[in-house]
Amino acid sequence: MLHGVEGVATILGMRRSSTAVFGLGDRRGEPGHLFWVRVGVEGQLPYDTRVEQRLREASLDWIQPGDVVCCRIDPDDPDRLVLYVPDAEESTRASIAKILSDGRRADATVLAATPVAADYSGRGDPVFRLDLELRSWDEPTPWRVRLVQTVPLSAIGLVDLGKHLEAAFFTVDRGDSVAVDWAASLGED
Repeated sequence: MLHGVEGVATILGMRRSSTAVFGLGDRRGEPGHLFWVRVGVEGQLPYDTRVEQRLREASLDWIQPGDVVCCRIDPDDPDRLVLYVPDAEESTRASIAKILSDGRRADATVLAATPVAADYSGRGDPVFRLDLELRSWDEPTPWRVRLVQTVPLSAIGLVDLGKHLEAAFFTVDRGDSVAVDWAASLGED
């Protein structure tokens, strides 16, 4: 944490670890979590790796597939890193649940959908990189965003080119404050 290179990690998948993870000052060896992440460091190409670590339950709400979190990377071993949630004043990204509950509504047209990862246990939903064009009644012009988000298996047919999705957003940006509302898009609301 002190000497690592600062970066960001997109959570591609996660599961509870079956092995004990020892943290600083912790000798109990409580189970942790195994994360599959895509790591981005300024000036370098992104790469995928696995991370096993323990996190507080409060942090787990912010570290779900599709979320982008901070990380510190060992400069001598890029596969050795620690994930963490930034403090509220540092954070530039809101959680998907927060965006969906409090955000403004928009119509999103699918421009491209690329599978990024699947839950490696084979039981979860795949993660997609979505290029979308958003339109909102209170914004003068449409804008394009790119986001990485988990797509429920029941909604896979909705990510085809030209399909319309229900979305929520806080502000016009490149996708940091945008989330697709899969329940609304499937007509489950």
